[in-house]
Amino acid sequence: MLLAVIAGVGICYVLARDSPWSGHIMEWLNIVVRLMHITFGIAWIGASFYFVFLENALNRTDNVREELAGNLWAVHGGGFYYLEKYKTAPKQIPKSLHWFKYEAYFTWLSGFSLLFVVYYFNASSMLIDPRVLDISPLAGVGIGVGSFVAAWLIYDGLCRTAFVRSPWFKVVGFLLATGFAFFYAQVFSARAAYIHFGAMLGTLMVGNVFFTIIPAQKAMVRAATEGTPLDPTLGKNALARSLHNNYFTLPVLFVMVSNHFPSTFGHSYPWAILAAITLGTAGVKHWLNLREKHQTDTAVWVLPAAVGVLLGVVFVTAPPAQTGAGVAGAASACAQEIPMSQVSLIVQKRCIQCHSSHPTDDVFKSPPNGVVYDTPEDIIRLKDKIMQRVVVTKTMPQNNKTQITQEERDLIACWINQGAKNQ
Repeated sequence: MLLAVIAGVGICYVLARDSPWSGHIMEWLNIVVRLMHITFGIAWIGASFYFVFLENALNRTDNVREELAGNLWAVHGGGFYYLEKYKTAPKQIPKSLHWFKYEAYFTWLSGFSLLFVVYYFNASSMLIDPRVLDISPLAGVGIGVGSFVAAWLIYDGLCRTAFVRSPWFKVVGFLLATGFAFFYAQVFSARAAYIHFGAMLGTLMVGNVFFTIIPAQKAMVRAATEGTPLDPTLGKNALARSLHNNYFTLPVLFVMVSNHFPSTFGHSYPWAILAAITLGTAGVKHWLNLREKHQTDTAVWVLPAAVGVLLGVVFVTAPPAQTGAGVAGAASACAQEIPMSQVSLIVQKRCIQCHSSHPTDDVFKSPPNGVVYDTPEDIIRLKDKIMQRVVVTKTMPQNNKTQITQEERDLIACWINQGAKNQ
């Protein structure tokens, strides 16, 4: 099934490439695969949040039968629910037993396909930034996919040792994640680096489900059915991996939306910003888990520390007090008033290939996010977006595909600082 879906996406790409339908097909592939990815992701992460909540909130002491690990009363959707968790398995396995696995598999499958649609099929434009590392598109794709395999082998290898029970495991795990963030930032464009970091974490998550959690559950069902003893470590390992996945969720969710926020990936040290956001969001999830266990009194510092990290990111990524006109290189350019005609020439030369009613770019056949600069009024109306993307974060043009110069960025900054007038 995995190969069939990836092959289908690849066939659509090959058939549409270099044809008038190329941009149209790629856009619809993006829409369909992205919608699938979001839908399955909501189901998977929702299930992860729910079952970790159940584990944290179980009543384990009050009138709990010997065979149970705990129970929980809940009310939702106009009805009452009573849930029980067995220590091992019930005496008789029910015929209808739901397995929570396809949400994970199809989330990863659709995400991997989306990685091809957005980044790998357009590697020279979206994945590779020659200013970071000038490599071939094929090499970039190989490095990306190979990194996921390497990350899983390292992570899974550590989890299979006694070190996984050490408090230092979390520290080492975070340092390894930071190392991958740094590595991606040295190889790919900043946006692609962020997406690959999220895809790497997603690969660890689905690997936990496929190689550890589901096999443990199958062993439990088989032992209960055959009446044979069950190795208790299987359940403990599966629960530990499930908890790991729970902490990965918020960092992965941030990465999924990160391409909309150039203040993060557009920073001079995007890997450090990504690592800090990962730490902060995982800290928030840890506090939520403690809250479900009613243990926040023992770690009241967790949420303030996590929020402090995230607020620190906001402070670090803030633009300088003066942009463009305040730097030495742009001082002479701002000595005189910049006319609208000069700004329009820069936009026509560097931006209009994508951001027009009829783009001529080889990748974008419709204006990204509906942003067009067809008229001076369009440019003035979007001056704040231009300042953020072109001047402050320098994330546009995409991977500097049109070779805009720093002098041109400074001129645009001066024009905006002078009031963005249409003389």
